[in-house]
Amino acid sequence: MPESFLTSSEEETIEAGRRIAARLEAPVLVFLIGELGAGKTTLAKGIISGLGAASVEEVSSPTFTLIHEYGARPKVYHIDLYRLDRAPELDTLGLEDLWDRPAVVLIEWGEKFASRLPARRLEILLEHAGESVRRITVR
Repeated sequence: MPESFLTSSEEETIEAGRRIAARLEAPVLVFLIGELGAGKTTLAKGIISGLGAASVEEVSSPTFTLIHEYGARPKVYHIDLYRLDRAPELDTLGLEDLWDRPAVVLIEWGEKFASRLPARRLEILLEHAGESVRRITVR
């Protein structure tokens, strides 16, 4: 059953991420879905800090490096596929090596390549629900 949160600040989005993290159990693949500026990286900060893998300040967008790795137990991989245009580019990242690890794998823009990524995943949709309000739906 889907679960929703409404947030109206960066702090509330981070706290929603922490609440989601409390229910995540590795191994798990999580798609963070939403338009540019929807708060995907902010939510990832909350999830990663909620898992105890890094502090909020240590988490940054992996837009240019594509993959950031945090923590040890659980290991968290934060991936951003925004800059990739074609499915064959996925093969250069070695993502398939992550699927069997006891890790939490967060992927921003994963929906671009959904057919090439594992179907067993949690999807978190971030949408604008007003001028400064975000709706976060976990499904």
